[in-house]
Amino acid sequence: MSRFCVYLGSRDGRDPQFLEATRRLGAELARRGHTLVYGGARIGLMGALADAVMAEGGEAIGVMPDHLVEREQAHHGLSELIRVRNMHERKANMATHADAFIVLPGGIGTLEEFFEAWTWHYLGLHDKPIGVLDTGGFYAPLLAFLDSTVEHGFLDGRTRAELIDATEPAVLLDALEAQLATTA
Repeated sequence: MSRFCVYLGSRDGRDPQFLEATRRLGAELARRGHTLVYGGARIGLMGALADAVMAEGGEAIGVMPDHLVEREQAHHGLSELIRVRNMHERKANMATHADAFIVLPGGIGTLEEFFEAWTWHYLGLHDKPIGVLDTGGFYAPLLAFLDSTVEHGFLDGRTRAELIDATEPAVLLDALEAQLATTA
């Protein structure tokens, strides 16, 4: 099956639906036979996702720079924890191991990773699908902003259309799997 790189927060967020949707996504990834690739933390949404994948018998691969192993509290119960020297190696390693990308609620690190992966796609450095799980409308303002960049002529409509978004984990996975099937 496929490997899904998921970018998400190392905090739980204030709304319990973020944690619940994260767990549902993890369980669904594992049930479908997919492998999780993520930042390697045992805390926040990151840890909840990995735990949900593994609770369903799935594989979870974490990638974490040495300087964050203690700060982000590395998850030592993963199928594999890959330690790298820095953030650049982390992102490159995660992208190399991935067949597709998913973005869940998170902060500036999550947004930075998302935009870098999407930019790499735009520049033709990869053709891997990218999906946004818009739990509870968390990403609705960002998605509206992206639509406005098309309206204002700063983003091509085709580039915006390549970004898949859904409010439910299973729906998002269905769309990403369909896209993976067309590129296989």
